[in-house]
Amino acid sequence: MEIDDSLYSRQRYVLGDAAMLHMAKSSVFLSGLGGLGVEIAKNIVLAGVKSLCVHDTQAATTWDLGTHFFLDPADVEAGVNRAVASVPRLAELNPYVEVRSCTEDLHSTVDLSFLRQHQCVILTGCSIRLQSRVDEFCRTQQPPIKFISADVYGVFCRAFCDFGPVFHVWDPTGEETKEIFIQNITQGNPGVVTCIDNKPHGLQEGDRVTFKEVYGMEALNGMNTSITVINSYTFGIGNTSQLTPYKHGGLAKQLKAQKTFTFEPLKSQLQSPSCLLVDLSKPEAPLQSHFALLALNEFYEQHNHLPSPSSLEDAETLYELAVSFGQRMRDPVEPDQRVITCLSMSSQGCFPPLVATLGGLVAQEALKALTGKFSPLFQWFYLDAIEVMEKLKIGNEDEFQPRRDRYDALRMCVGNETCKALQGLKAFMVGCGAIGCEMLKNMAILGVGTEPSKGLVTITDPDLIEKSNLNRQFLFRPHHIQQAKSSTAAEAARAINRAMQLEARLDRVGPATEEMYSDAFISNQQLVVTALDNVEARRYMDRFGLVQAVD
Repeated sequence: MEIDDSLYSRQRYVLGDAAMLHMAKSSVFLSGLGGLGVEIAKNIVLAGVKSLCVHDTQAATTWDLGTHFFLDPADVEAGVNRAVASVPRLAELNPYVEVRSCTEDLHSTVDLSFLRQHQCVILTGCSIRLQSRVDEFCRTQQPPIKFISADVYGVFCRAFCDFGPVFHVWDPTGEETKEIFIQNITQGNPGVVTCIDNKPHGLQEGDRVTFKEVYGMEALNGMNTSITVINSYTFGIGNTSQLTPYKHGGLAKQLKAQKTFTFEPLKSQLQSPSCLLVDLSKPEAPLQSHFALLALNEFYEQHNHLPSPSSLEDAETLYELAVSFGQRMRDPVEPDQRVITCLSMSSQGCFPPLVATLGGLVAQEALKALTGKFSPLFQWFYLDAIEVMEKLKIGNEDEFQPRRDRYDALRMCVGNETCKALQGLKAFMVGCGAIGCEMLKNMAILGVGTEPSKGLVTITDPDLIEKSNLNRQFLFRPHHIQQAKSSTAAEAARAINRAMQLEARLDRVGPATEEMYSDAFISNQQLVVTALDNVEARRYMDRFGLVQAVD
């Protein structure tokens, strides 16, 4: 199997050929093609798996347009299934990936044997009961099917990973292995290896190395052994007292240390969660979010709907359920009323920036599951953006009420006034590469610059599209090669949100474009983002206090 280096060159450098080939032989099943599901699907297809089956039972709605960049008003009008509508657009991203849809109901008693053809299963928008059943099925297979679940509720999101009782990671860090040139090796117990010219070896206690091209002490060649660190320039390798004396030469090469993870099933992790701490300023947040979202699942099971954004009764019921779940934790925890209030108010909505963030993370975990490269998420990930709600007029019920347009999912999280402010925003973005494409997609979803009389998004990029860009710059397609990035990206953004006011600048960055970075132009902007790794662009932009650098 050959790897298309003209498409995958950047990714191949990061993952290596072994991981790339593992992905090219793997099949993924993804349930739930809402905004989060399509983000995950997009990233997995770009990465280059063998096949992806996207499952969904819902028809496209106007609400979906606020989070789903592969649906359009015509899909809503026709009532097309979200997975069916997404398949041809996902397939366009990578000709090496087979993308197909499934629309049958995935209920609590369905026969799960069809999942055996996949190496990784991802669920979004499913109840905890169904997640537990699918997870248990995946664990009992030989080899186990890797399981991931993820959801976004308002300004809260979560992900869970279970890669089986024994999961081997052959490269936990992805770092380059170190090669140490040898100056001397002593006979002794331990034998002491000295680096040439007293250069630091960079090894850690317990690392393993192998030797080659050693003269005199030839018995070391091909041997691999663990080391003990003596200082920055020397390390011990065990008993060399019986070996012939060292003469000259030699290279010690660090070996990748395999790491084994033991995952617990979802059912066990519900009351004793292993949570990743993401925000050090909120160390209590993961556990608070954990039982708050369990309470939300129970609320839905009991009432068949999520809490209403204006219902104090729903908020109180959710708080009581959270108290119950908090008391059942391994270490009982009292729920934070502020967290419960924000969750109750926003749960029917969906904060698009969290969707984009979680979609990237879940796709990354799926690639780890398929390749065994990089340490996986162990086992829960929680992230919230309650800060965006705390500054709002939470007492104003009308502020968060849906208006039956594409921005309802966002409106339920940040309020109508913030939606209006985003629509009237003037923004200038430099760079339409991988990060630029993602930023522009997010702006289109959020409705940035859609107010005809006020809003405008100006974008510029000096480059033309190349085939290697298609692997990560998802707004571009093969027929766009050798076209300008800025104008092509603008056209793609308009396809996501036709109301978006866009201006594309094609000029190359340099003295000729200094007018674009003038005081008059920049001072007229409300947001300036550089997503272009260009020294001149940064030099011009750094003159102003409006720059948010993104790499």
